[in-house]
Amino acid sequence: MTEKKLVVLGGGESGVGAALLAQQKGYSVVLMDEGSLKEVYRKELQAAGISFMEQGVDEAALLAADEVVKSPGIPEKNAWVKKLRQKGIPVISEIELAYRYKGDSKIIAITGSNGKSTTTSLIYHICKVAGLDAALVGNIGYSFAKQVAEDPKPIYIAEISSFQLDDIVTFRPDVSVLLNITEDHLDRYDYKFENYIRSKFRIAMNQTEADFFIYNEDDEVITDHLQQYSITANQLPITMKKEVTKGGQIKENELQVKTGNENLEMSVYDFALKGKHNQYNTMAACVAGSTMDIRKNKIREAVQTFQSLEHRMEPVATVRGVEFINDSKATNVNSTWYALESMTKPTVLVLGGVDKGNDYDLLMDGVKEKVKAIVCMGTDNSKIVAAFDGVVPVISTDSAEAAVKAAFEAATVGDAVLLSPACASFDLFRNYEDRGTQFKQTVMSL
Repeated sequence: MTEKKLVVLGGGESGVGAALLAQQKGYSVVLMDEGSLKEVYRKELQAAGISFMEQGVDEAALLAADEVVKSPGIPEKNAWVKKLRQKGIPVISEIELAYRYKGDSKIIAITGSNGKSTTTSLIYHICKVAGLDAALVGNIGYSFAKQVAEDPKPIYIAEISSFQLDDIVTFRPDVSVLLNITEDHLDRYDYKFENYIRSKFRIAMNQTEADFFIYNEDDEVITDHLQQYSITANQLPITMKKEVTKGGQIKENELQVKTGNENLEMSVYDFALKGKHNQYNTMAACVAGSTMDIRKNKIREAVQTFQSLEHRMEPVATVRGVEFINDSKATNVNSTWYALESMTKPTVLVLGGVDKGNDYDLLMDGVKEKVKAIVCMGTDNSKIVAAFDGVVPVISTDSAEAAVKAAFEAATVGDAVLLSPACASFDLFRNYEDRGTQFKQTVMSL
């Protein structure tokens, strides 16, 4: 029997993880990237003896593949992807490959336009507090495939993006969580919201009666589309507006989780995470934990002791009476809307970066109510200036350092400066982490 030829397109975290797992499972593997690889990934591939090429694609080898694993960052309209589709060569995502070899481990998979990382991290924290041996994988950092190859676990808590869901075939989580669906990444979905919605619902497409589907009943986009998809999993809604017989609800600031034998009740004032959007995230995490038969006292302890994530509404410092907050992970308008919603002080808002087809009208009420000035931080700030000019003062800058200084000058004692860009970071920074880190470093040097 000849070895199955697998080509990995894209040499980032997920691509390298896929290559390592595929080689371990006996595939003949080549990794190709049209750009250059990070040194750390180059070394990993060399150490494993995996052949790779940078700055280009070997067309003959690509089109001779039995199967291709595509990085989530490569769009469907990419020329190579089109050629693969024309030839009928199967294209899968790294999470699909990982799923094939996860054995009898359980998967809790979380998707949504906003709150994914927070909810995924909180579910992981609940599992750790309960003494379960779990791994945090997917979009949040460590490649799912690499984890399966190097350190398999009985439970995987996976943050999953729509791009990863686009190329699944058999991937089936035991517990899936759909937090919300708002317009995001429309540039990848032909500017059709329906395409993006379909993508998100794929998280439940292979689930069976033995599985659980946790979804936000208060999200109209989700409830309007529920009937279109034949979901066979046990549905567990979370809500603040209705009564549920199964799932989670918050009523008069009391959380109730009703899934199994034990009902959990807890005051929202005991949640470590503040803000209404985080009450939904916390509710989703508690319902997910209860499907794992985790004792309610452990869930309660985890929810009270959780530390919020770096770059997500992260307090940086208070300088001469001005509080600085790093929410660099807000890469879409809805994330920034949530951030503004939780602000209680007059705010200088730092916005900008690569626009993904943003509609800034969504922020208008929040800006009028809470924002005293907007500082733009990007190579092209024209759309933000056009949206808010005349509403509040708008200052244009083109670096983290200039943005922090301008924001500090616009603020007075008792104000807050909030970096919540509503855009991708690739014009000035490597990624949102780099953007948040540069912001924090500049604040510390004020």
